[in-house]
Amino acid sequence: MTTLVTGATGFVGSHVARRLVAAGESVRALARPGSRRQALEGVPVEWAEGDLRDEASLDRALAGVHRVYHVAADYRLWSRHPREIYESNVTGTRNLLAAARRARVERFVYTSTVATIAVPREGKLPDETNRTTVDEMIGNYKRSKLLAEQEALRAAHEGLPVVIVNPTTPVGPGDWKPTPTGRIILDFLRGRMPAYVDTGLNFVAVEDVADGHLLAAARGKIGERYLLGGRNMTLKEFLDVLASVTGLSAPSWRVPHALALMTAYGDAAYSRVMGREPRIPIEGVRIARHKMFVNDEKARKELGYQPGTVEAALERAVRWYAEHGYVTLVGRAHLAQASAA
Repeated sequence: MTTLVTGATGFVGSHVARRLVAAGESVRALARPGSRRQALEGVPVEWAEGDLRDEASLDRALAGVHRVYHVAADYRLWSRHPREIYESNVTGTRNLLAAARRARVERFVYTSTVATIAVPREGKLPDETNRTTVDEMIGNYKRSKLLAEQEALRAAHEGLPVVIVNPTTPVGPGDWKPTPTGRIILDFLRGRMPAYVDTGLNFVAVEDVADGHLLAAARGKIGERYLLGGRNMTLKEFLDVLASVTGLSAPSWRVPHALALMTAYGDAAYSRVMGREPRIPIEGVRIARHKMFVNDEKARKELGYQPGTVEAALERAVRWYAEHGYVTLVGRAHLAQASAA
């Protein structure tokens, strides 16, 4: 039997596909024609060309498939055409759920996001019992993911064997694009981060997130959500770990949120004139007002999920960026120094 992975050309999806192949699964990877596939170079997967917006291509991709990992998502905090984000994340998920129902798959693992859970609440840390609304979501990406998650929950209620995972903020090797978090790491390595904002996230090794997907497929309960997290850290703590790993200096100047937001609006205006993507997305700054700390005990208890350290994940990430030419020789020298220590 065959397992279908969507988003296998991306950061998390490629690691899920690799884990499945290592476990002896026959993996089929859905990818758009002409998509860059270096994330799975040398990995024996079957490529199925298609598009989440093309229902006929999904039916073809699902032929003979018994299990689906729907990892694909349009993960952008800025888009010239926001409608594209909803078409991929909401309509695409709805289409794949319908195709999976027609194919009678045995298990469907949907990759949501921590953003649908980690919203401000009084008292304890947010966990899977948190229920949020679209109005609480900041930006098109978060809103689209909540709407897509609701589609997955509805499908589970109607009988499709869907389990939902909510990864926090993955870091590690193989972030080819890179993701917004990967850009933070690269800006640090390139000396382009003179300051930081007072925010916080839950960081986790991307390999652990991939393992969590497989655990959810094997042990997760239908219709349930599982946070796949690692460690709650302020951005300053995260940058300090990067400094320790690389030998580079961490920024010491904390930028007030108001100033960061003003800078983001200025960057957006300049970017419109220059016809380029903003370097400081307004949505990202608005999101940063809230520390996205969570309680991920449910996955640890029910799935046997055991994440490793963020420090080790960042060492692997920095080494990978250096080996693949994302950073200069200076960055490599610092990394070599850290590895020898």
